[in-house]
Amino acid sequence: MTVVLQIGEQKITESDLYSLLAQYRLLPQLIKEIIIDQAIAPIECTPEEIQMARNFFYQQNQLTNEAQVQAWLQQQRMTQEQLEHLSVRDLKLEKFKQATWTNKIEPYFLKIKGKLDRVIYSLIRTKDAGIAQELYFRIQNEENTFEELAKQYSQGPEAQTAGLIGPVELNVPHPTIGQILMGSQPGQLWPPTQVGEWIIIVRLEKRISAQLDQQTQQRILNELFQEWLINQMQQIVSLDPSSQTT
Repeated sequence: MTVVLQIGEQKITESDLYSLLAQYRLLPQLIKEIIIDQAIAPIECTPEEIQMARNFFYQQNQLTNEAQVQAWLQQQRMTQEQLEHLSVRDLKLEKFKQATWTNKIEPYFLKIKGKLDRVIYSLIRTKDAGIAQELYFRIQNEENTFEELAKQYSQGPEAQTAGLIGPVELNVPHPTIGQILMGSQPGQLWPPTQVGEWIIIVRLEKRISAQLDQQTQQRILNELFQEWLINQMQQIVSLDPSSQTT
């Protein structure tokens, strides 16, 4: 059997590679990269785009002259042809995403917009239900401000910010808190609520509506691509005889 790699005294043959990839949990990564290469293979780039991508890749990897390029190739065990492929891969992948999902960005945004909205809210947490009830009434009756009581009584890191948290997306807090905030109006104070081991008092301060700006568009493109990629990988695993049990 032909030895394809030797590391120290260990000689690795072609038949060893599959089991080693599986052993070190590298097989899913290999599958993912092959799926991507197959998907972007038809994507074309102009000579100008290729040159810009190559220059950017060289800059990222601090390859400023031919000697450094050759040393890098030797270190990576790559050919010049493989390097050329690698240098334009990110560009082709981005063009593939845009060609495949650009027309799906707006519907997807409208579907998940509620989760992308950001909020600023105030929080007090304690494990004593009696204290929580007392604090709620003191805030409601304007005997004390939320900020004063959060500094004094809240048992989480929000005590350092007078109870103020955010801005954060609505999917960041605990799901129960997220649901409370989603149904709140600015200034609305909620009575003590059990969340895990804590009793919390929450007040929404401000809601910041998500906008379909360039950053959000890119984020959605990436999410749609990742969903597609996971689906492709799952299909391949389900077809792999070695993954089936008898």
